[in-house]
Amino acid sequence: MRVTQFMLANNMLRNLSNSYERLGKYQEQLVTGKKISRPSDDPVVAMKGIAYREDLARVKQYQRNIGEVHNWIDSADDALDKVGLALQRVQELVVQASTDTATPEDRKKIADEIEQIQKHIVDVANTKVGGKYIFNGADTKNPLFIGYPDGMGGLGLNPNANTSDVEIEVFDGIKLDVNINGKELFAGTTGQDGIVRLLEKIKNDLRDGTKTGDDIDGYLGKIEAQQDALLAARSELGAKQNRVEMMENRLSTQEVIATKLMSNNEDIEYEKTITDLITQESVHRVALSVGARIIQPTLVDFLR
Repeated sequence: MRVTQFMLANNMLRNLSNSYERLGKYQEQLVTGKKISRPSDDPVVAMKGIAYREDLARVKQYQRNIGEVHNWIDSADDALDKVGLALQRVQELVVQASTDTATPEDRKKIADEIEQIQKHIVDVANTKVGGKYIFNGADTKNPLFIGYPDGMGGLGLNPNANTSDVEIEVFDGIKLDVNINGKELFAGTTGQDGIVRLLEKIKNDLRDGTKTGDDIDGYLGKIEAQQDALLAARSELGAKQNRVEMMENRLSTQEVIATKLMSNNEDIEYEKTITDLITQESVHRVALSVGARIIQPTLVDFLR
């Protein structure tokens, strides 16, 4: 096959164009720090990048969920701490009222203070965090109590009080229940008084002039039982908190792994890319030099 000057020049221009393209690619990689700038550069890298980004986004969402779990548990524990302090005060008041020196008038004053403590505990049971009631089970839009005890046996408890678990997903297929049974703790169950119901009975008996010091003293054991139930609830929250911290550590590890995989897939090695760029520049200079030799003067150049 006959090779013409035109063919040599054409090949030279095509090769120079390819060389410029490679130079541009290396320069773009150094500027962006990424192996590719569009999916067409390397579809495999692009598809893997999408998968790794999805994994990382999922991990970050679980970490946000963990933050919500912390919010629930910390808020509930703080609320129960306030209830514990209130019960200690009730215990002190009942001890005072159980002495034979306490007059009916004294007991009525103590009953008034216990009533205020009772209302305080009802308010705590209706604690709302982030627009959600944390002691009414899965029904977070409605409070556990819709009113205060009326002194006639009514506790003001929401008739639709919920006892279902509130579950938050913290990993693939793993959900943690973050609440405690507020209805059982504050209102009680059949045959078992809760804190608010117990205070209602104490309050009414203190206002009953026929009750003796021994009658009032009998409530001390019941108050201790409520304190034990409160401690059990806080222990349950503590156990949940420990598990949340373990999941948090696991998520932190998963974040590091997902980030590393994504970086290995997409990010360039600067040393290698700089070396490739310098090498390509040298090749390009040689190509230009060779091209200058290929395009030899023609007869037209001498006829000018």
